[in-house]
Amino acid sequence: MDEIQRKLALIDKELAGGRELHKQLTSTSPLLFAATGLIIGILIQNTFFGPPSVDGGSGLVWLWLMLPVFCAAGAFIFFLFRRDAPEPEITAYMALVCFLGLGAIRLSSFYQPEANDVRNFVADEQKLATIRGLIVTEPYINENRQWRFARFRYMDPASSFYLEADEVKTVDGWAKVSGRIRVQVNEPVLDLKAGDYVEMYCLLNKFNKATNPGQFDISRYLARNNVFIAASVKSRDGIKLLENRHRGIFTKIKRKVSKTAAEALLAGALPEDPDQGLLQALLLGYRRNIDDDTYKAFGKTGLLHFISLSGMHLGILVGIVWWLCKTTGLMKRARSIICIITIGVFLLIVPPRAPTLRAAIIGLVFCVSFLVRRHSNSLNTLSLAAIILLLIQPTQLFDAGWQLSFATVVGILAFTEKIENFLHERTNYWFLNIELGETNILRRLTKRAGKAVTSLFSVGFAAWLGGAGILLYHFYTITPLSSVWTVLVFPLVASILAFGYLKITIFFLLPTAASALGVVVTWLADLLIWIVECIANLGISQILIGHVPLTLVILYYCIISFAVFVHLRRPLPKKIICDVTILLLIVFLGVTKWQRTHRGGLVLTCLDVGHGQAILAQLPGKFNVLFDAGSLDRSDVGRRIVTPFLNYIGTGRIDAIIISHNDIDHINGIPEIAGHCKVKSVYANDAFFMAVEADPCETAGTLKRSLSKQGLEHLGEDLNLGSKAKIRILWPSEQICRDEKLSDNEKSVVSLIEFSGSTILLCSDIEKFGQRELLRLNPNLKADIVVVPHHGSAKTLAPDFLKKLDAKILMCSCSRNDQKSNRIIKPTSKVKWLCTAEHGAVAVCIEKDGMIR
Repeated sequence: MDEIQRKLALIDKELAGGRELHKQLTSTSPLLFAATGLIIGILIQNTFFGPPSVDGGSGLVWLWLMLPVFCAAGAFIFFLFRRDAPEPEITAYMALVCFLGLGAIRLSSFYQPEANDVRNFVADEQKLATIRGLIVTEPYINENRQWRFARFRYMDPASSFYLEADEVKTVDGWAKVSGRIRVQVNEPVLDLKAGDYVEMYCLLNKFNKATNPGQFDISRYLARNNVFIAASVKSRDGIKLLENRHRGIFTKIKRKVSKTAAEALLAGALPEDPDQGLLQALLLGYRRNIDDDTYKAFGKTGLLHFISLSGMHLGILVGIVWWLCKTTGLMKRARSIICIITIGVFLLIVPPRAPTLRAAIIGLVFCVSFLVRRHSNSLNTLSLAAIILLLIQPTQLFDAGWQLSFATVVGILAFTEKIENFLHERTNYWFLNIELGETNILRRLTKRAGKAVTSLFSVGFAAWLGGAGILLYHFYTITPLSSVWTVLVFPLVASILAFGYLKITIFFLLPTAASALGVVVTWLADLLIWIVECIANLGISQILIGHVPLTLVILYYCIISFAVFVHLRRPLPKKIICDVTILLLIVFLGVTKWQRTHRGGLVLTCLDVGHGQAILAQLPGKFNVLFDAGSLDRSDVGRRIVTPFLNYIGTGRIDAIIISHNDIDHINGIPEIAGHCKVKSVYANDAFFMAVEADPCETAGTLKRSLSKQGLEHLGEDLNLGSKAKIRILWPSEQICRDEKLSDNEKSVVSLIEFSGSTILLCSDIEKFGQRELLRLNPNLKADIVVVPHHGSAKTLAPDFLKKLDAKILMCSCSRNDQKSNRIIKPTSKVKWLCTAEHGAVAVCIEKDGMIR
């Protein structure tokens, strides 16, 4: 009988169609329309009127304020002629229009600076200043442990914190200023803390925008948090502590509670252990100490949501508390009060991120509904959470984390029931038909387990459907098997959360029992890490696509919305539309991936790494060659610049890395690249390989496993990469390599790439001697494109070297300081000059017919 009722209910929904759904939404979820209007208003204001760097469109505020007036007038006229009009629908759309204006006004006011804002004090150039202000965040020591070469930098780890500016010193004395500043001190500041009022002698400047495709844009990110100015302090001596202003009682309580929870969790364990870093991320939301390899494994398997505090974590905690209260015989109102207190304590412990706050708001509304004896609507509650968070900080709308948080929950609410019904229908409702008189225990357990797995898979797949488009747009990958892995590891995660929170709760009352629970939790965390890393090593979880246009993502969400919510009288047309559109989407992604891995032409990209070099040659076919990867003035370029660029272009494989020489600005990003990509071979001299083999670090082990050792003796030959393009090594010869009188720069590798009648010469760091000898040994050497020697240094450039090469395009990889101090050459008007300091990352493409663009 249950099956018949389910099918009849499903038929009724399909017959009712979109009109019934629309009526249901307007009557039960009116806040959905308000949230939609708020989002549309923020998007319109940001897109057309208010970039973060300028006036936020404050002159249009009057226009947005007029919207409610026009809306009310329109509603009055509508009701005047249509007295039978449905009131909930009119109210819902009035709320949409009113909140549209509110969203635009809120974003405008959020970006609107004060007249004395500190950003008005700093122009485009750096400025020395003495400034006073209040430290508003606890100083963070950036040890940069993920970067292997960090330990070779002869300086202490830097500290960073945020400062609420108060006064700045001028020629006329101290002047009042406002605004928040991001401060970096070039050494640890262990004696400073939030609440200290300080005076700093510092260098103020604006943040540089991202200059490489795929690179995280720290300037845009901080601008969305209303932080536009950076302050650099040379040492702790440049900061003078004036007074300690007592922080608010709430801040003190939050710090004390979070510190106590961390101590309880780490009691009896070593904080450096990988499992402890995972436990801090799972239970407390602090991801800074999580091991890099563990983080990568969770990312590759699509399970990162487990180590980002969300509704699942809070739901498990509240569920445990609710069950314990129910077991003790408490009524629903008492349980609700205790759960509200639990949510409050949870918010004191964890960082205030969007997923956590969203889950807390939903949990609080759920508990309050029992106190006031009202039924809560999930979609309405989710909309309320979105409205609250966006009114507090409207720019959260543009953060990938915020988008994923809400998109996955919307996916769960919209698709879970339909997916679960579909699966049960395909299994003929076998898992649901549990008869009361069933005597076969194994059969009953199998059905219950199957029902639980089906429900869990449905939730996981629905969440994946909701977040897949956003994940692809921001992170360039899709993880179609993540819902399967979710089913596999969820019992472990739930057990860790249950035992972990229990350990924290009873630590001060029963320390021995807490220690025993700590052993169990640590063992479960180790098992979880092992399972996730094994899944990641299979290499089947993640498909790297690369950057896709926003229109494709919008089309994806239109397709799944049409498939789920639009009901046609005849199912065949809908099925054809959905199947054809999904097929076209898959074909587009497949063709995009194929074109990016199987090219007809050659693309050479010189990334902007400051004073250093990282050049990727994408040869015809599917072969990729990286020439060096390092920098003097930018840290961790392998992880922060090169690998994001490889993800952006959809490439996870490098066939060869050619290391020109062992200078730090050419090699200090390579270990992180080898740990991220599949690297077939590395060409370098023996000194490089000796350093790698002597390195005891885990990352060095990754590099050893990733490369096939090729010494400089092989560089005199053409690299056989099976491509239509050829790479010839013109310099140095074996005799030059053995000459101990010559510097490493003079011995650096010079490569010539030939394709379709065009040539590219990569000169590395050869100086005057090497340049003259190169022309002597190759008297007929010409090149269409030349990467200028030694980062464009005018001091080490031989006269007429570039003129004899007769290049059409000159490329230079140098820093902005090199350019400003006039240390680089000044090109003539006869050649095209491409400089990373001026243009950011530059790319040159050679087509099949030899055309260069």
